[in-house]
Amino acid sequence: MTIMTSKSALFAFPLALCFAACASAQTAQLSIDPGKIVHPVSPMLYGLMTEEINHSYDGGLYAELLGNHTFRPTWEGVVGWGLVRNGNAKASVVPDKATGPSKALPTSLKLTVTEASSGNEAGVTNAGYWGIPVKPKSTYQLSFYAKVDGSIDSVHARLVGNGTGATLAEGNIPVHAGAWSRYQIALGTGTLEASADNHLELTFAKTGTFWIQAASLMPPTFNNRPNGLRTDLMEKMAAMHPKFVRLPGGNYLEGDRLEDWYDWHETIGPLVDRPGHQAPWSYWSTDGLGLLEFLEWTEDLKVEPVLAVYAGYALKHDYIKPGPDLEPYVQAAIDEVEYATGDVSTKWGAQRAKDGHSAPFPLHYIEIGNEDEFDKSGSYSGRFAQFALALRKKYPQYKLIATDKVTVEKAAEPDVIDDHYYKSPADMFDLVHRYDDAPRNGMKVFVGEWATRSGSPTPNFGDALGDAAWMTGLERNSDLIVMASYAPLLVNVNPGGMQWPTDLIGYDALKSYGSPSYYAQCLFAAHLGDGVPQSTISGAGDRFFYSATVSSSDHVLHLKLVNASNHPQTLAVDMKGAKTGAAKLYTLHSGGYFATNSMTNPDSIKPLESTVNLGSSRTVAPYTIEVLDVPLR
Repeated sequence: MTIMTSKSALFAFPLALCFAACASAQTAQLSIDPGKIVHPVSPMLYGLMTEEINHSYDGGLYAELLGNHTFRPTWEGVVGWGLVRNGNAKASVVPDKATGPSKALPTSLKLTVTEASSGNEAGVTNAGYWGIPVKPKSTYQLSFYAKVDGSIDSVHARLVGNGTGATLAEGNIPVHAGAWSRYQIALGTGTLEASADNHLELTFAKTGTFWIQAASLMPPTFNNRPNGLRTDLMEKMAAMHPKFVRLPGGNYLEGDRLEDWYDWHETIGPLVDRPGHQAPWSYWSTDGLGLLEFLEWTEDLKVEPVLAVYAGYALKHDYIKPGPDLEPYVQAAIDEVEYATGDVSTKWGAQRAKDGHSAPFPLHYIEIGNEDEFDKSGSYSGRFAQFALALRKKYPQYKLIATDKVTVEKAAEPDVIDDHYYKSPADMFDLVHRYDDAPRNGMKVFVGEWATRSGSPTPNFGDALGDAAWMTGLERNSDLIVMASYAPLLVNVNPGGMQWPTDLIGYDALKSYGSPSYYAQCLFAAHLGDGVPQSTISGAGDRFFYSATVSSSDHVLHLKLVNASNHPQTLAVDMKGAKTGAAKLYTLHSGGYFATNSMTNPDSIKPLESTVNLGSSRTVAPYTIEVLDVPLR
């Protein structure tokens, strides 16, 4: 059964206040006094965290449709690019490691056409990331850098259906002999059926030599940003009501080796000036989605960045010794903050303006490193202190986040510590009260990565129950926990696209879907007040959880109820000051832990909205997440 079947007798049962039908359930006592606020809710509680894993950026959020669009050679040649020889055409293609358009991209793909004519064209082809998605009545921006020799004077570009060979969009691009130049054309589609089973062809009807580098095929992007982000994934993020994006995210900041660190300087400016770098999850990052695109991503979502700066540690346990050796990286962090927040009178603020964004971005938090608890050298305290003292001297207004406990002088003490949790559903239920009795007189907490993990590639309903239970604890302790972000956020579900299950949002080249945990996140963030009221519960089952927050502006109590057991839970509810009558109810429900959503069944589990009449009792069905918006007098 799916929750979309609203007329189902079984599903109707948790949507009403039930008495006789649920009389056998043990009654718990829930008391809430919305007039007594215990502490405020952190205004930045829920946010987003991503990194380059599961093809989250290249082949995912970054809208670029061409695979290996910087023509990186391997022992196999230039992977992702093939040779086209129509009719009697004769041509060959090789990587040219000595000819490129820039210092950052010193190599290219060299096509030599020795025989070609109209109808007998030669060229190159690219099939994208598991296909190139083509939609009706859409415009695709194609560009590339090229160097031309011989009689070649134009390139015929076309998007082609794999199964039919049909041309879906096409155009001719005049080119000229001589030095490297950038070329571009808009390819428009007509009426057709949306499909990802397509490829790009660039062909020539004349002989000569053609070198190509920094190619790009961009679909319409979110907010029509040039070199922008994929619309459906951005829309799904916006629906999560985030307040921040932690960037550039996780292990991607460090890399496996010291030379693989996220050097932000090399991710800005024209694509032809971005060399890319080795990401830690086995594949190359083109850095087409660079620091400015990250920052514009936060702007488009109307949130702010939590900026993580590289702190001199690599995942294979190398580190940079504190002191003079670390100083260039400290300066890189100071410059990075200036790039994000400086006005145009500063060096890096002026560079940001030159790159296309004159206004500074908002910032409140800077994270120093990532998961430095894995550094067994004991160097993190020294590394953190060196960064903290320099950053505080230049930018005293920002809060600093540590990724492990540190022993440092008072001036270098962190404001926040970043905790990470990846747990099974059972372990997450047991962890819900982790912060209830934690001291309130020290550092605040950022739960920068967390997830309930058992489903693959995306969470099942058991994971959603674990996540919802955990979020009740985040809300209850939101005086201590200032921010939290699920991870990983994104996964390309194609074979070979995933390195890590469980991930919140799944997609292929054409479509995407939200997991049950995704919808739990959406509900919790969309129905969150600014204060935590006094409340108590007694007599509830071990796998029953709740949280309550109050919105002072619209006088609404947001009550979250999570029944992760296989038995109904009846509550005797005392909500002081609540209006009698109708309240909004949002329900996420399934028949068991293993039910889930997928590319083929994306809507199997989604929230159902209804109206209920409040009374002194209600029963929450098994395997159910409820959010009640209760009007207050």
